[in-house]
Amino acid sequence: MSVLLLRGRTLSFRDIPQSHDDDASYLYEEDGAVAVEDGLIAANGSYEQVRAQFPEAEVVDHRPHLILPGFIDTHLHFPQGQVIGSFGTKLLDWLNTYTFVEEQKFADPAHCKRMATHFFDNLLRNGTTTAVAYCSVHKTSAEAFFAEAERRNLRMVGGKVMMDRNAPDALCDTPQSAYDDSKDLIARWHGKGRALYAISPRFAITSTPTQLEMAQALSAEHPECYLQTHLSENQAEIDLTLNLYQSARDYLDVYEMYDLLGDKSLFGHCLHLNGRERAAMAETGSVAVFCPTSNLFLGSGLFDEDGLRANGVRTAVATDIGGGTSYSMLKTLDEAYKVLQLRDQVLNPLKSFCMMTLGNARALQLEHQIGTLEKASEADLIVLNSHATAAMALRMETVSTLAEELFVLQTMADDRAIAGVYVAGRPSHPDVQGRDPG
Repeated sequence: MSVLLLRGRTLSFRDIPQSHDDDASYLYEEDGAVAVEDGLIAANGSYEQVRAQFPEAEVVDHRPHLILPGFIDTHLHFPQGQVIGSFGTKLLDWLNTYTFVEEQKFADPAHCKRMATHFFDNLLRNGTTTAVAYCSVHKTSAEAFFAEAERRNLRMVGGKVMMDRNAPDALCDTPQSAYDDSKDLIARWHGKGRALYAISPRFAITSTPTQLEMAQALSAEHPECYLQTHLSENQAEIDLTLNLYQSARDYLDVYEMYDLLGDKSLFGHCLHLNGRERAAMAETGSVAVFCPTSNLFLGSGLFDEDGLRANGVRTAVATDIGGGTSYSMLKTLDEAYKVLQLRDQVLNPLKSFCMMTLGNARALQLEHQIGTLEKASEADLIVLNSHATAAMALRMETVSTLAEELFVLQTMADDRAIAGVYVAGRPSHPDVQGRDPG
């Protein structure tokens, strides 16, 4: 296969930046290039060096734009694209009033297929090339999710939600059917192409002890899979959970009782953890996923990024569509900055961009495949235009450093700043380059 050489200002991270001037944490080339061959990165560095390695390569010149690894979103809901921005309630009411109504539509395979097309279009036009998604309780929704991801050759993680109580009858499975459907989906999709599976008990409120035992069995039988659920998002949720599981010491203990903690376990929100819960998450390597736009929108609370990291808890960041209000990881980190301001914590822009790429890849233990521009990584890349709007262009007239430019992108940009998307080296922006026919 021929080599494609993408020219532009290249940026990739080595480690989490500790400050806005932590130059050792990243690799930046003012006139850089990424060579792509057979869906993988063949080389990166200065344009002169990479061009010398591949003198016959086709060159696509993206200057003066930035070229980065594609964004990674570690927590969102595939069936919730049509409940984003639903007005006026807190978490539990929001689920019952909007989300559970919408998710019942996903029993229909045709609806699932249509929504999958829109879902992945929206991810890609916002520069997200990998995501960890909850599907609905219906097996059909997971099939549609994985089939559309396969058609586009995307690195995606997903799973059928398991829930057998405290939801409409049309959205309830049983412990056995949840186990059987999940088992079938794992066999069908996990490790096929670029697909990975996440065992997905929605949260303790919607799973009986018997169903959590089934999630425990699945996790034991398939340690190669992820586990995703929700934890300590809202005080009313915590109170109801502890009423349902009265022997639990705290919310996290419900999941501990069923051996669901571990270094492939992703816990959405984690806003109100006590010291024991933080220690248990740190000891097991479990991941706390920061969902700033949904936490603000639903009035749930403020994530303690510095406190969790100081306690040794691994963290990630995510949009949480559709409690979250944007598919954009740029908008998500804009809100993360504001949340942490209210915590008297500082989120520097270099760290923000690292969190969206290398940081989230590490949370998924996929940093050798995605999240960097390193040789042999999968060539999921995005092109960012920091002059995409008139307001951004005006602001950029006064910008003199890379960190300042990244902060403009983080605080002012939206999908218009995504000038290009490459999935496994192929142009894949649904608007700019035309949808990849697969």
